[in-house]
Amino acid sequence: MSKKSQIKKARLGKALKKSRRMPLLAVVRTHRRVQTNLFARNWRKSKLNIED
Repeated sequence: MSKKSQIKKARLGKALKKSRRMPLLAVVRTHRRVQTNLFARNWRKSKLNIED
C-alpha cells in the first residue's frame, strides 16, 4: 500500500466534502432553486486529478 502525503490527503478530504449531497433544508429554503450539488461526481466514473 502506498502512503499519502499530507497535501494529497487534504485534497482528497476537500473533494469528499465538496461532493456531499445537498442538504434538504437548503432545497426547502431556496424553494428548489438550488436542488443539486454542482460538485457531485460519480467516484466510479470520474477520477480526481491529484498529483503527489
